[in-house]
Amino acid sequence: MESTTKPIIIIGAGMAGLACATWLHRAGRPVLLLDASDAVGGRVRTDVTPEGFRLDRGFQVLQTNYPEARRLFDYGALNLKAFRSGAVIRLANGRETTLQNPLREPLGAFATLTSPIGTAADKLRILSLVRHVLKYTPEELLNRPATDTRSFLRRYGYSEQIIRSFFEPFFGGVFLDRDLTTASNFFEFVFQQFVTGDAAIPALGMQQLPEQLAARLPAGTVQLNASVAAIVDGSQVRLTTGKVLESQAIVLATDGLTAARLLAGRSGKPDDAVNLEAASYPTAARITTCTYFATNGGHSPGRNDKLLRLNAAPDALVHNVAFPADVSGEYAPAGRALISVSTHGERGLSEEEIAAGVREELAAWFGPAARQWEYLRSYRITKALPVYLAGQPPRQPLQLAPNLYRCGDWTAYPSLNAALATGREVAEMLING
Repeated sequence: MESTTKPIIIIGAGMAGLACATWLHRAGRPVLLLDASDAVGGRVRTDVTPEGFRLDRGFQVLQTNYPEARRLFDYGALNLKAFRSGAVIRLANGRETTLQNPLREPLGAFATLTSPIGTAADKLRILSLVRHVLKYTPEELLNRPATDTRSFLRRYGYSEQIIRSFFEPFFGGVFLDRDLTTASNFFEFVFQQFVTGDAAIPALGMQQLPEQLAARLPAGTVQLNASVAAIVDGSQVRLTTGKVLESQAIVLATDGLTAARLLAGRSGKPDDAVNLEAASYPTAARITTCTYFATNGGHSPGRNDKLLRLNAAPDALVHNVAFPADVSGEYAPAGRALISVSTHGERGLSEEEIAAGVREELAAWFGPAARQWEYLRSYRITKALPVYLAGQPPRQPLQLAPNLYRCGDWTAYPSLNAALATGREVAEMLING
């Protein structure tokens, strides 16, 4: 086989691998995408129950102004459905208040200014922060000097009241990091995205994102249930079945731990060595558990307002609550409501114990009827987002050796935008190299 006919092999059909394959295919390069799972998408997956509920594996949204998403996706074909900009916040004393973005919903500005989540000065600082982030491009924000998010907020002048009642539940949910140790440059980037775009879901579930990309690739490009055992001699991939595949280049589009494992056992020439220290950093990840319930009928407990519910109580199992079928009716059968509950961090509890505890907290929040909601399913996601702390660069080296590359949000910062961006950047290296 001539080397020019050998494909570029991408290991991992998550969002980074699919983005890389998409850009390579557009440039006319042969690609083979391997994934050990039974469907594309990696962490972006949707299950459909026999009753017709659509359960995303973990609460996820698409920020519609992500630069890389706008480059790749056909939003019209996805039939995006947007959450409203804002949130209902349950304070530690059990009181609820609604925070709406006055730049997106002017009629909600008065309620925002009178809500008890912070001082009047805090709310003016929110407008100041909006003006601040709009002065920069997304890439400029990601390259700004960083501290941790909590220190950034304190230096900006925010009170502890608004940090506890708004920033911790809202951005702690985005980062899966209630302590707000996440780097402040990433916080600025995410804040800008919420100001300039919508948080949306495809009408038929988040898995429509990877499936849209996969559908653009030639038949046979994606091979599922194809588990890779090792990288051999720098240009070969050995599957767990023993089959060896030849390539002109290899791209690792797996999670960080899997990439480190494959690289640790790699063989090759002495002058083709991999920088293993760089290749295995960072691999730490944050944990979340998503628990789904359904009502037996009647009105949605979310009142069809399309707002996320946030819990400001610091030690609760319920961190945030969403009602996906209020946003897209395709997420639930007619007359039923779907409730998505997120619990962040390692709690030392089984899924059943978390579900029971969550149900009791929901009853205090939404009334005794919550105890009768049907439990559907739980997803414990141990590698939900890579940890991103101050001092980490927004890009790790993507080329590890001649004809060996990596991509994924773990090589950059924790978001879908980073997964898509690093996939594109690796494709450009291969196209231009």
